[in-house]
Amino acid sequence: MLKAFIVEDEPLARDELKYLLKRSRQVEVVGEAEGIEDAMSDISRLKPELVFLDIELADGNGLHLAKRLAELDPAPSLIFATAYDEFALQAFELYAFDYLLKPFDEKRIRQTLDKLVKVRKAGEGEPGMKPPHRTAVEQTGKLAVEIDDRIVLIDRNSILFIGLIEGKTIIKTEETEYKIGEPLIVFERKLDHRSFLRVHRGFIVNMIHISEIQPWFNSTYNLIMSDGSNIPVSRTYVKELKQLIGF
Repeated sequence: MLKAFIVEDEPLARDELKYLLKRSRQVEVVGEAEGIEDAMSDISRLKPELVFLDIELADGNGLHLAKRLAELDPAPSLIFATAYDEFALQAFELYAFDYLLKPFDEKRIRQTLDKLVKVRKAGEGEPGMKPPHRTAVEQTGKLAVEIDDRIVLIDRNSILFIGLIEGKTIIKTEETEYKIGEPLIVFERKLDHRSFLRVHRGFIVNMIHISEIQPWFNSTYNLIMSDGSNIPVSRTYVKELKQLIGF
């Protein structure tokens, strides 16, 4: 039976969720909290395998708590349980296992629990390991980036490459380019998709937009992208590129 913790500041919603979890016969609720600090303290102590987390809490935003919980060892599986569907993208960026909307649907909760149990039985939920997840990019087909205090959603397939150019991270798409403050490694983790490949310490490319591969010196290559951009491939990444493309 999974040990779960509930973070919810509305007593009625908290009681309803506890009731539905009890009916599932798959979960034991070992604790509950209304606020962020109490939740963080109790979860660190009780070490539940599963945390149901509301987003709008009386003393702060549940997304901030989720970031702190992700640093625990082992980190619990996170299921957001909220009335706000507009936070789903951010939730999956934080490796949420699932995202439930209020009012709670018993069938939907059972589906989530069944999925989590299967994951753990498959050996992917061992202590200290995050369960496998689909990233937000895989869930939605869009990459969320922060630009000038706003969130822009970029279609994954339109991205040609992401590169470090003159000290700035640039996302180049078919129509435009974006200058981003985050380092390249952040996007390498977000773009957990087989069409994206790191080919240089300063470049990640979308392989569907490679038009030509040109040999260069010392067993390196240059990639010609569909817009004519020239991207270097360092020797460190040549082997993987050859295996994936087959040349």
